Amino acid sequence: MPRLGLTDVSTSAAAAVGVAGYADTLGIGPCRQVVVLLVDGLGWNQLQARPDLAPVLTAMSAVPIDASFPTTTPVGLGSFGTGLLPGAHGLVGASFWLPESEAILSPLHWGNDPLPVAVQPEPTVFEVVARSGVTTSTVSPAAYADSGLTRAVLRGPVYRAADDVDDRIREVSAILARGGASFTYVYWPELDRVGHEFGVDSEQWRAALVRVDELVARLAEALPPGAALVVTADHGMVDCPADLRIQVDDDRRLMDGVRHLAGEPRARHVYVRPGAAHDVCEAWRTVLGDRATVMSRVEVEMSGLMGDVEPALAGRLGDVMAVANGPVMLASRVDAKVSQLLGQHGALTDDEVRIPAVIHRVP
Repeated sequence: MPRLGLTDVSTSAAAAVGVAGYADTLGIGPCRQVVVLLVDGLGWNQLQARPDLAPVLTAMSAVPIDASFPTTTPVGLGSFGTGLLPGAHGLVGASFWLPESEAILSPLHWGNDPLPVAVQPEPTVFEVVARSGVTTSTVSPAAYADSGLTRAVLRGPVYRAADDVDDRIREVSAILARGGASFTYVYWPELDRVGHEFGVDSEQWRAALVRVDELVARLAEALPPGAALVVTADHGMVDCPADLRIQVDDDRRLMDGVRHLAGEPRARHVYVRPGAAHDVCEAWRTVLGDRATVMSRVEVEMSGLMGDVEPALAGRLGDVMAVANGPVMLASRVDAKVSQLLGQHGALTDDEVRIPAVIHRVP
């Protein structure tokens, strides 16, 4: 049986509230109302290691599932929002080459150019749920309401701006109080931000996990009879110490033949000059050795890591892709601020891939 993944979360929630065409693979069970909380950066391993900091969350029924690859927010939200793997939804990294625009697209810093629906035209789960007559809502910070990423992969719900815990509880409670069938998505970004800056299991990260547990407790208390709460994440995180940071731009052996670098420090897309793909791939393999897994575009496609890659989207993948092993970071000046951060994600370690699927039902 295939392992469950982030693509199963929104589709299971849709099935649970009775939307045709979806399967409840997570086993939420039929319910009138479902709230899905996505905690950015909450890895399964990190949660299991600190149950004392999240007693409410860890007491709920939970299983580990897989984040989409690369294990980063644009990719994860793409899979959550569409129910598709990145080879189909087309958001293939923290940044990537968009052939139709002839430019690098960074989805976390995306406005209206290029047009989001053109970059990701597949219907979202939210759009399908809304068309079925179920009240569909997003409760998330105001800053993300009109972002390109929201309009590419999370379009469809009524957007309710909420910038702190109290705002979120107030908005969710108002939705649930109406009593009709509803699917509500809640996004919480703080844990990821803290983990990037201070590291996983730092004092600051532990305090942020306590706040996650408080949010979960309050959402659970707001549920009426017959409703369900699902808690998940987009990826986990690892600490990458400075002595394991490789500044790839400074090594001429790595940069010879390279046109563009994209992705992020744990999963680099490498775009090359015409005819240089083989030589660049071999150079990266030789220089990086066991510090990274280096694949050609064809090897990435054949690996199935991104699902079946649509031919029209294949050009978004790097001609070469380098995925860091262990706590290594492939730093670059193309994302200099990100490359200085301690906490990182994007690669294929269990700490990054394994994420929780927590289900809490009210009888």
